[in-house]
Amino acid sequence: MGDGMRAVKIAAVVMGVLILLGTAGLITALVLRKPNGPATVAAAVPASLNAVLEEPAGSHIVGISTIGDRLAVALSGGGPDRVVLLDPRTGGVAGRISLGR
Repeated sequence: MGDGMRAVKIAAVVMGVLILLGTAGLITALVLRKPNGPATVAAAVPASLNAVLEEPAGSHIVGISTIGDRLAVALSGGGPDRVVLLDPRTGGVAGRISLGR
């Protein structure tokens, strides 16, 4: 019976060491990872951009984000929710995505 308990103790110590090594490895990977956050809107849009969106009355901007070399403007109200893709170089509408009916 003593040999069986010894094997259980050894297995518990080995598993504990493996858990500690795995945790240390994950923490090291998270600390060393260089976050590449999304590009800021200011960096994607030239200062001279003057875009006027021809949208129905009651529309309002919900959010703005960059998608590749485009500027995505999420709109709500004045109809179904939608996303308008703008070309920052020209200020023109590059595409529309309707999110509703």
